[in-house]
Amino acid sequence: MIRARRIRVLVAAFALATIAATAGCTPSAPAPSPTPSGFADQAEAFAAAEETYRAYVDALNRRRASDDTPPTPRDFLMGTALTSDIADQEELTEAGLRVTGESRVDRVIPGDHERDSSEETWIIACVNSEGTRLIDEAGNDRTPPDRALVSNLEVHFQQQNGQWLIADSQLISEGQC
Repeated sequence: MIRARRIRVLVAAFALATIAATAGCTPSAPAPSPTPSGFADQAEAFAAAEETYRAYVDALNRRRASDDTPPTPRDFLMGTALTSDIADQEELTEAGLRVTGESRVDRVIPGDHERDSSEETWIIACVNSEGTRLIDEAGNDRTPPDRALVSNLEVHFQQQNGQWLIADSQLISEGQC
């Protein structure tokens, strides 16, 4: 009974983890001079955040394929995002489950620029997890048949040593995916 409940919890966590996590706004006018983050304007900051997120998904796909080539997914994470990744991986391992296949980023749009600053920004990522599966130790497919294949994730980035790192992400119901 407890094992079945744990598997259900992990399957739900899998659905969120493979989405690996959205209404956009039109960017406001560019700043007249570079911001303290080193980005000339919000469009440049958005492009850097998008590049970081796509590199993170590539690293996540390599981890699923047992390819330890750097960078690893955790190289792109900090704060809540890093803590969640560690906990999710431990839970999957304890339950004898693993994620296989690849996710892809279908679309990235700017998030709410009202919250942006030189130290943080938000994007909306449309992540397609159609190519992923949740597999148990016996090789059985435990992928929920009714899972969403494309999900809207609001991804929060913070600056650390001149780079955007993913600080948190959450599944949102509204979006343009």
